Amino acid sequence: MEVSSLEKNVPLLATIAAVSPMIGFLGTVLGMVKAFYNMSMAGNNLDITMLSEGIYQAMITTVGGLIVGIVGYIFYNIIVARIERVVSLLEARSTEFMDVLDEPA
Repeated sequence: MEVSSLEKNVPLLATIAAVSPMIGFLGTVLGMVKAFYNMSMAGNNLDITMLSEGIYQAMITTVGGLIVGIVGYIFYNIIVARIERVVSLLEARSTEFMDVLDEPA
C-alpha cells in the first residue's frame, strides 16, 4: 500500500517528460509551415522578416519542448530511484521483522 502511494503521480511525470518533446516538435512543424506560407504569399517581394517569424517560432517551441522533456525525465529518474530505495528498505525491514517473528521463544 505504501509503494502505491509513493508511485501515485509518477506516471504523470513520465507522460510529461515523454510528450513535451513531441509538443515542441509540433510547434517546430507549425513554425516552418508558417514560414513557408509567408514565403508563398510574398511572391517576388520576399522579405527575411517573413521567414524569420516562423523560424523563430519553430526554434522557441523546440527549445521549450526539449527543456521541459529533459527536466521532467531527470526528475522522473530521481523520483523512481528514491522510490526503489524506499521499497528496498521496506522489504529489508519486513524480512527482518518476519525473521524475528519466526524465532523460537
